[in-house]
Amino acid sequence: MPLSPADDRKMISNEVDFSPYRTRFLRDGRVQVPGFLQDTAAERLHQCLRHEVPWTLAERIDGHPKITPASDYAAMPEEQRQQIFQQAYVRARDGFQFVYDSYMLVRAMLERRDPELVVHVVLEFLNSPEALEFARWMTGVPDIIAANGQATRYQAGQFLTVHDDKYDDENRAAAFVINLSKNWNPDWGGLLQFHDASGGIGETLMPRWNSLSMFKVPQSHSVSLVAPWAGEPRLAITGWFMKAKS
Repeated sequence: MPLSPADDRKMISNEVDFSPYRTRFLRDGRVQVPGFLQDTAAERLHQCLRHEVPWTLAERIDGHPKITPASDYAAMPEEQRQQIFQQAYVRARDGFQFVYDSYMLVRAMLERRDPELVVHVVLEFLNSPEALEFARWMTGVPDIIAANGQATRYQAGQFLTVHDDKYDDENRAAAFVINLSKNWNPDWGGLLQFHDASGGIGETLMPRWNSLSMFKVPQSHSVSLVAPWAGEPRLAITGWFMKAKS
């Protein structure tokens, strides 16, 4: 099936009235939009994430991100994977920590890796004039100039602890999550949780099939641990819309 950014509505659903979701975003700083992509696009991307992406392992060690290359990760014994998870749990007690599967779209594009993967079209589309204009309108930020992103897969035992997405090297205006897991059950974890000033949870967004979660940056949030009994991995394309630096 075609997945091309040439048509300004090729991927985004024509059936959604975005106006009430924009109002909610401007009021609350976050929103989830159901049915975001056209059905054929969502299904094709789901299949790509589920069966075709050469995943790397992303974790944080001594305050710095570490990436295990796809070939090494694919060959890693399950016992070693579980040991890495256990070590991440210990580190998570003392601060920001994560362990999940990642495919960095910008890096892969720059290195000209895996050109056959249809997921690359998403990054191209998100940087099209039409998609950037949509992001400016949706967020109320007129100087958004680019988007970056990664494909993510959270398997049982993987997580991302609380952080706010602020990153000095990128002037991030808003984060987005295009959820591509089917039939997700909230008992499976993998929930996008927003933390309030009192240390509690202000709102939780479930990774509903073919939904767009979008929120202003900076904003404290986390992805809860995916449960051992989860029926499938939590699949998504995530990233940020960035604005011009002043």
